[in-house]
Amino acid sequence: MDVKSLEDLLAEGVSGRGVLVRSDLNVPLDDEGTITDEGRIVASVPTLKELSDAAARVVVTAHLGRPKDGPAPEFSLAPVAQALGERLGRHVQLAGDVVGSDALARAEGLTDGDILLLENIRFDPRETGKDDADRLALAKQLVELVGHDGAFVSDGFGVVHRKQASVYDVATLLPHYAGTLVAAEINVLEQLTSSTERPYAVVLGGSKVSDKLAVIENLAAKADSIVIGGGMCFTFLASQGISVGTSLLEEGMIDTCRQLLETYGDVILLPVDIVVAEKFAVDATPQVVAANQIPDGAMGLDVGPDSVQRFTALLAEAKTIFWNGPVGVFEFPAFAAGTKGVAEAIVGATAKGAFSVVGGGDSAAAVRRLGLPEDGFSHISTGGGASLEYLEGKKLPGIEVLST
Repeated sequence: MDVKSLEDLLAEGVSGRGVLVRSDLNVPLDDEGTITDEGRIVASVPTLKELSDAAARVVVTAHLGRPKDGPAPEFSLAPVAQALGERLGRHVQLAGDVVGSDALARAEGLTDGDILLLENIRFDPRETGKDDADRLALAKQLVELVGHDGAFVSDGFGVVHRKQASVYDVATLLPHYAGTLVAAEINVLEQLTSSTERPYAVVLGGSKVSDKLAVIENLAAKADSIVIGGGMCFTFLASQGISVGTSLLEEGMIDTCRQLLETYGDVILLPVDIVVAEKFAVDATPQVVAANQIPDGAMGLDVGPDSVQRFTALLAEAKTIFWNGPVGVFEFPAFAAGTKGVAEAIVGATAKGAFSVVGGGDSAAAVRRLGLPEDGFSHISTGGGASLEYLEGKKLPGIEVLST
């Protein structure tokens, strides 16, 4: 894909120029508003640092959560601005609004190397609006903050599958470039889809089959094996006539799962044992049962040790691995062994030369929470949804616009 890079922009010169950067700073917060995983902030630093070091006047847009009715204190980017500043080793201003009087005043006052973070872009409903004219109007106001001799750098891979004002429309108004993060993500995904070394193994977890259906269908024809775990494995088990107790179940997807197994039964692998409990709670008592013997009053919360052993043997032989979604409730220590075991198997395969990609989202959070080495994987994506849509074969608006 012919896309100009950050290096191209730096070569053209950015000293004294305004540069609008769309970053992905959508980090998880606990009930006290404390960031629990700074992975996306860390991933955003290289592009921002290069621009700041080159004396650009940097204006950053990003979102946090899904505010529904305009500004909401719990979705403020204030903790993100502080954490980003600590990671960059310099002060990061936070505007009190998105494109209002405070944002304008702060943008006009920027000096070379300064970084300004706008308040949550989704506080302005036009960002995610369906009306093209509304989105374009917001994009034009964003452009005003950097001036018409400015530039746009797309570095929020987690949102490039969205046709939104700060992702898509601004790129139609300014010279546009792929940031370090987005360029790396594109390179990795192209490798996963075009030049995969075999055997190619895919590990898919998460709660819903419906969320992963298209990627299952697309990758089943390309991969040598697809390991299914997480909550969605129970819909697959149910499609085989197995009782799954009170486990998560998408009844409307049972027929679809049955058809997938009939078509790709030699590719799709399901757990052979399950860790169950009587309730979804951190203090629930775990019990390992065969996958076809889940008690009526129990729910599956993790794949069992025999499943991990089976999956590990398979992953050990793989040359290319894509993993998206935890295979159990890794946030609860009693139900984290499955996800940790699978992740450790991928780390082992990577050490032997396999090319491994962690598909963002909860998988990336699990890597850090379970204390696994991030450099034990070839690449950890910051955009779960964007990665999946790319692997489904969909066009990503935020990427397509960069090539125009």
